[in-house]
Amino acid sequence: MRPSDARSDAPSRLAWLSGALLLAALVFVVAHRAEEEALARLVAQARPAWLLTAVGLQALTYVCAAAVWQRALVREGVAATPWPLVALGLAKLFTDQALPSAGVSGSLLVIRALGRRGIAREVAVAAVLAGLMGFYVAYLLATLLSIAVLWHGGALSAVVLGPAAFLCLLVAALPLALLGLGGRALPQLERWLGRLPGARGLADTLRGASRSRWLAPRLLLETSALQLAIFALDALTLAVTLRAVGGPVDVSIAFASFVSASVVATLAWIPGGLGTFEGTCVAMLHLHGVPIESALAATLLLRGFTFWLPMLPGFALARRELGGAAGSRA
Repeated sequence: MRPSDARSDAPSRLAWLSGALLLAALVFVVAHRAEEEALARLVAQARPAWLLTAVGLQALTYVCAAAVWQRALVREGVAATPWPLVALGLAKLFTDQALPSAGVSGSLLVIRALGRRGIAREVAVAAVLAGLMGFYVAYLLATLLSIAVLWHGGALSAVVLGPAAFLCLLVAALPLALLGLGGRALPQLERWLGRLPGARGLADTLRGASRSRWLAPRLLLETSALQLAIFALDALTLAVTLRAVGGPVDVSIAFASFVSASVVATLAWIPGGLGTFEGTCVAMLHLHGVPIESALAATLLLRGFTFWLPMLPGFALARRELGGAAGSRA
């Protein structure tokens, strides 16, 4: 490894270490506030039927992610079905979790993977941009909906509203940045993209990508609906893990807690939101009357299904798409 590689790896390792320490601190505090035996018992005695339901809900999220790209490819005249694209969803998830970049790093991987499947680069870029736009719209809608749920329940505070409002501005700015590619912004974007694996030359492709290819109203509606469905399925998974450990279940509160935790995790810029997601989710659930040990047990189970379980296959698939050993270094 070159010295420059070691220096570039240092921030990433520090971010992972920070997240791991935050998560360990959360488990330590909750375990000592509650009864350690009770927490362990809740996880160990989680009802298998509800855990299988959680697995099924998570499987549907990958189908929805694949359907986003499939809808964009079909619009470009490419005969595609969602099923072969499900593996790309796993690879993208791993890349986005390992390299926090608001979805850019995983999108670059998907562009390269689609190109390896014989799809023209312009078409692949159009499909990925359509997915990104749909994601930003869905994230904005989910955040606004969670704010409405918290406001209706009288639990909206400045602590929650501040990060949510900032994320709304950020999420609204990212699509505008995509729409405004060109002029003075493009050279800076090109230099930034050049630092990411497989991104060289991408700015030239973005320059030539016609907005009509990835910003058609019907396509935006379809991709936004599919991306919003992923948020809903993840929130339902949280509700199901709560049911698995015997905690009280309110789907709207589970949705608001999941989205609030996602907002904090996004702004924290720690890989996978490690520690920050869990802490926020447990706090939000406990604020709405869920016993703290049940909140932590359900959140840890949720993260097992959404983060830890897909990591190994995601790493293998991402490594394959990026080209073996070179992919593992990237």
